[in-house]
Order: sequence, then structure tokens, then C-alpha cells
Amino acid sequence: MQIATWNVNSIRTRLAQVLSWLAQNPKIDVLCLQETKVIDADFPLAAFQELGWHLQIYGQKSYNGVAIASRQPLAQVKLGFDAMLGNLPELAQFEAQKRVICGSLNGVTIVNLYVPNGSEVGSEKYIYKLAWLAMLKLYLQALLSQNPLLLVCGDFNIALEDIDIHNAKGREAKVMSTDIEREALRTVLELGFKDAFRKFTPEPGHYSWWDYRSGGFSRNRGWRIDHHYLSADLYEKAIACWIDVEPRHKEQPSDHTPVIIEI
Repeated sequence: MQIATWNVNSIRTRLAQVLSWLAQNPKIDVLCLQETKVIDADFPLAAFQELGWHLQIYGQKSYNGVAIASRQPLAQVKLGFDAMLGNLPELAQFEAQKRVICGSLNGVTIVNLYVPNGSEVGSEKYIYKLAWLAMLKLYLQALLSQNPLLLVCGDFNIALEDIDIHNAKGREAKVMSTDIEREALRTVLELGFKDAFRKFTPEPGHYSWWDYRSGGFSRNRGWRIDHHYLSADLYEKAIACWIDVEPRHKEQPSDHTPVIIEI
């Protein structure tokens, strides 16, 4: 089974590119999308359904939004943190932003995330990001109690190691690479999750996001912030994980590119 994650930075803007990529990659079973940036009623469902794809969507206008396209219908679909943690009063601050969706296929629970960016170190959005990650740990802990085969993927907006950044100089002061953000993510991963990409590719120089500005992509000045994290039982079943940079060469591409795992 092949599962891909891709922050498309607007599904309506990038629809043709996404459909073309799926056609060129017929072994993909599941595509997890982030930053769809559209309310559910306006999501281009028909374009996927005409090609035989099943969609689960959780979106909002202009910002955020996640969706899962699958060749076979997903089971046990859950939208948002509250689907698992609905009795927690702290959840109210997270309800408006659509960032979490999950479903099960072939015994594997797939969680698709769009982690908050954090904007600037110390800002309200940065504090929100840290609180969101703390809630993520509770959410994943609850999911693990139901199924030990758990795959968590998406745009994490965190480069966990210095080798995940083209130039780590001064990274301590930059959002997406501060020690506090890294520690917050590591606390989540302590539930037993491992980085699938690093299982197969330990060396630096591999990225999934490049800034549109200053020739970020042409100079390979990227960051690896799109990840597949696997629970311990599932990690042993992973046979490959790679980044497909080809879509980033397209005209008006997303600033992210797909990351694929095979289990």
C-alpha cells in the first residue's frame, strides 16, 4: 500500500496538477492533502469521483483544510480532535481551524495533519502551535489505544533535525526549527512513533518545501517539514519512503511536494 502526503496550497488552484500526478502514479492508494483552502461545499469532489476516488474532506474558507483521497472507501473516519477528545474543555480553541482528519484502510489508521505554522517566535500563533501539539499527543494516544497500526502524516511545519534544513545557521531563532517546537514534536513522538523517511535515507540534502522567494527551489534551499511518522508495529512494515520533487518543477506549483511511503 502506498500513501502520499502533499500540501497543495489550494486544491482548486492545483487541481489539474494533483489529478495529473495521481494518473502518473497509479500505485498510490491514499493521498493526504493539506491546505485545501476551501469549504466542503466547494471542494472539487466530482473531479476525483469521476476517476474513481473516494474523498473525505474537512475544510474552511481560504485557510487550512485537510482531505483524504483513497481508491477504496475509508472506515472509521474522524474529523478534528473532538472526534476522539470531545469531552475536553480545552478543545474549544481548536474547533474553528480544520487541521485533522483520519480514517482506516486495510487495518491501518491514517492520520492527516496540517500543523500550525506558528508565524513568529513568541507570537500568539506560536503559542497556539505549541498548545496544538500538546493536544495532538492526547489525540494520538487515544487512537493508539484503539489500533497499534497508526500512520501520522502531513505538513508538520517543523524541521526536527538540522540536516532537515539547507542551512541550519541561526535556526534556533526561526519558526519551524526552534528548540521549543522540536521538543514539542519529540514529546508527541515519544508515544512510539518513528520517522519513516529516515529509515531509508539518513543523509542530508532532501527537502519537501522550498520558499517561493530567492530561487529557493532552483538552489535547493529547502526544508524537510512534511513527514510520515509510524507507530512501532507499523514502522517494521515500511518498505520504502521517498520525496517526489517532480511536481515542484511545474508552472505555479505548490511550495511543497509529495512524500510517499510504501507499507
